[in-house]
Amino acid sequence: MRIVFAGTPEFAVPPLQMLLGTDHDIIAVYTQPDRPAGRGRKLTPSPVKQVATAHHIPVFQPATLKDGEDQAQLRALEPDVLVVVAYGLILPKAVLEIPKLGCVNIHASLLPRWRGAAPIQRSVLAGDAETGITIMYIEPRLDAGPMLHKKTCRIGRLETAGELHDRLARLGAEALAETLPDLETGAVRPEIQDEAQVTYAAKLEKAEAALDWTLSAPELERRVRAFNPWPVAETQWRDTTLRVWLAEALDETTAAAPGTVLDRERTLDVATGQGVLRLLEVQLPGAKRVAARDFLNAYTLKAERLGRPA
Repeated sequence: MRIVFAGTPEFAVPPLQMLLGTDHDIIAVYTQPDRPAGRGRKLTPSPVKQVATAHHIPVFQPATLKDGEDQAQLRALEPDVLVVVAYGLILPKAVLEIPKLGCVNIHASLLPRWRGAAPIQRSVLAGDAETGITIMYIEPRLDAGPMLHKKTCRIGRLETAGELHDRLARLGAEALAETLPDLETGAVRPEIQDEAQVTYAAKLEKAEAALDWTLSAPELERRVRAFNPWPVAETQWRDTTLRVWLAEALDETTAAAPGTVLDRERTLDVATGQGVLRLLEVQLPGAKRVAARDFLNAYTLKAERLGRPA
């Protein structure tokens, strides 16, 4: 098939690399325009563009696909399929009608659960036992198209959103590889999404990072995992901010007030609204991430209260 690939971040790299290893003709790659990055704010190509360039694939970077000239450019490529993975642009109806066999998307959840911008993080935050990948046709409504294929995976006991992101990126490549033969032969059996089961995954906000110690220990543990690597859970400690990268809910109770650091020698255990949260890896501003036991070698926190005063 003649395939045009549209994607931008790291999540889209494994599917593109998979396609480059097939007999399909990857005729072009669409990706977001280069953005300033790093301390020098130097214009930097997206991860997808870097892969495409290394394989000498033509790259297009329109700011929008609403323009008739850009649509004509895509039409001239005469694609059979447009594969879209975290591209970052809304595709107008005129674009969706260009590929002969349609536009397919890799979505990082088991639709119709978690339509929207942050399905991986919201799934971890909700305490889902499993998640997965859905290959779907794109239609004008957000993540609402007919589903072509799903692959399920368990969420690890202490798995962070970042770790799950990497696993799902590879799973997405596998799911796409399994879908393309049926798409090419017309053997796919699209399944309409059950609107009664729809949930939405809102974009993450920096304000969500602050830990509320009145929540239960399992809820706080999920927040730490869901917000790693961004925006990273944090709490107020003395006159600074303490970031919490890893934590684990303990199977024990305490009568101490929420946010109180318990009197223990080698562990950084904090009372919550229900149960105890053990902080495993923390970071002070301008410093490196360190294991909690190393942090305790430098600071004494016993009986101190974390979080902003009520």
